[in-house]
Amino acid sequence: MVNLALRSLPKEKLFDAICETPLCLPDAIQLLTPCTIGNGWLTVLNFGRFAITLYDKYSGAGVRVYLDSAKLKKYSEVNSWYFKLKPKNEQDFQLLINQILEAEEQILTMQHVRVQPESLRRKKIGPVADCPQDGISCRACQGESPYVEVETPDLIGKGLRCL
Repeated sequence: MVNLALRSLPKEKLFDAICETPLCLPDAIQLLTPCTIGNGWLTVLNFGRFAITLYDKYSGAGVRVYLDSAKLKKYSEVNSWYFKLKPKNEQDFQLLINQILEAEEQILTMQHVRVQPESLRRKKIGPVADCPQDGISCRACQGESPYVEVETPDLIGKGLRCL
């Protein structure tokens, strides 16, 4: 998917990426392109679609590549894996790999798209400050922290509320 999209973009352009699922696909984008979540060039949307878009970061013109479920019917094991029709232990892993290699880009569809202008604007992180521990400003102090306080000698007296 990433290679097909990359081949379709002008070489000299700077591009950003959109991934329409948080599962697996963002890893491929981050490994094969300069677009990462950390540098802000990759936006991950939880649309539940196995699709990526690479687009010119200034004009918004780009390509969207997606796994086309209509084209999967020819590849029974890929279709079964993608739609989770069989438990993992019942899947024929070697057949799955062989069908993926055979299918290559035949199971993908590419379309030319333009990203909405308001999505092209970079979001600023805003001011950075220490939490005043007032329970209002910091999300961790509001109860969203994944941590619990632990009473061990090396952590006693070291609050875990604002990490």
